[in-house]
Amino acid sequence: MSTETAATVDRTPLAQRSPDELAAYLARQRTAYDGLKARGLRLDLTRGKPSTAQLDLSDALLALPDGVRDADGVDVRNYGGLAGLREIREMFAELLWVDPDQVVAGGASSLRMMHDVLVQHLLHGGVDSPRPWRDEDRVTFVCPVPGYDRHFTMLASYGIEMVTVPMRDDGPDVAAVEALVRDDPSVKGMWIVPTYANPAGSVVTQEVASRLASMPTAAPDFRIFWDNAYALHHLTEDEAKSADILSLAAAAGNPHRPVAFASTSKITYAGAGVAFLAGSRETVRWYLGHQQFASIGPDKVNQLRHVQFFGSAQGVRDHMVEHRAILAPKFAAVDAALTAELGGLGVAQWTHPRGGYFVSLDVLEGCASRVVALAEEAGIALTPAGASFPHGEDPQDRNIRLAPSFPELGEVETAMAGVATCVALAAAERLTPDIG
Repeated sequence: MSTETAATVDRTPLAQRSPDELAAYLARQRTAYDGLKARGLRLDLTRGKPSTAQLDLSDALLALPDGVRDADGVDVRNYGGLAGLREIREMFAELLWVDPDQVVAGGASSLRMMHDVLVQHLLHGGVDSPRPWRDEDRVTFVCPVPGYDRHFTMLASYGIEMVTVPMRDDGPDVAAVEALVRDDPSVKGMWIVPTYANPAGSVVTQEVASRLASMPTAAPDFRIFWDNAYALHHLTEDEAKSADILSLAAAAGNPHRPVAFASTSKITYAGAGVAFLAGSRETVRWYLGHQQFASIGPDKVNQLRHVQFFGSAQGVRDHMVEHRAILAPKFAAVDAALTAELGGLGVAQWTHPRGGYFVSLDVLEGCASRVVALAEEAGIALTPAGASFPHGEDPQDRNIRLAPSFPELGEVETAMAGVATCVALAAAERLTPDIG
């Protein structure tokens, strides 16, 4: 941490300082960084995983289910029920603002469901596809950035081209998206994390969602992969409501365009939750029609224990308040550390999310890789620079995704003070002639 206190920090932007002032600042940051390395830290801010305290909130699941039959009298230990238990589909349909018959409840991973939907489009085409996507000359996806690295690596694994658009506070740059999809039939889809986006914390507004649902597309089978992973992960009492993309698309005459996904992976147990797919009724039939060759049914025992654990949709909401109590102080610690060290210096900008699992940090152009390397040398593991861009390539080398959920609060405070020191040092180096 810097040798300056919050009360004595000079808030003059670094770029406006004289050469002597900048040299003095650089010397102080080098001293602070040497002290940081000497502490021998081993801290990790790389992945947005639930903490042990969050997982403990769901330990009552381990004593469930009470009985082996669902509300319809079905023995959940046996085969069948490919769409999942009616009760859990009804519960999460209410939370996701869709009809229960538009929902499939699956296994633990929504990412697996996304992968299945993508692969089935490649192999067979979708509900309204003129041909399988593999028979097209090329397939392109629109990717808002910064975005979720696993979306990008999935596309890359199948040779799908990616074109980026900026992610803004109200969602992806919709005018840029409209321009890309209007005349190019190779643009078959796009990813969106609509609520508390990974990592920017953006929330897609109803207006932006409406334009995405109704925009003309050259591809008749254009798909929006609506990954609503953080829909219920509020950090404040000002809870964002997810845009109703399925209704908007249906009203616009494009009912099959969106396929929505969600899960309880960060609500109950990350490795033993329940995942959900939602779409038009035709999309649900299409999905189950292909799934029948891969599965005889999901883990209905686990679905029943979740039904009994929550009791109702309101039970899920109440449970998320407990998560908020654990997470919110950690996000406050991120903001406090960055503000104390970097506020007013003109060397970094960061998001102030109202929900989700990440803070998006932008440093001076060309400095993100240096910050990550400095942090690693000091024992603080960060997500690689560029991870929030396709192929891990941030053209400006500015963005770093911060994931404060897993460490203890004290560790977050220590790690973020260290990160701030690394940002300050990298910025001073960049702005100093003959170094930057």
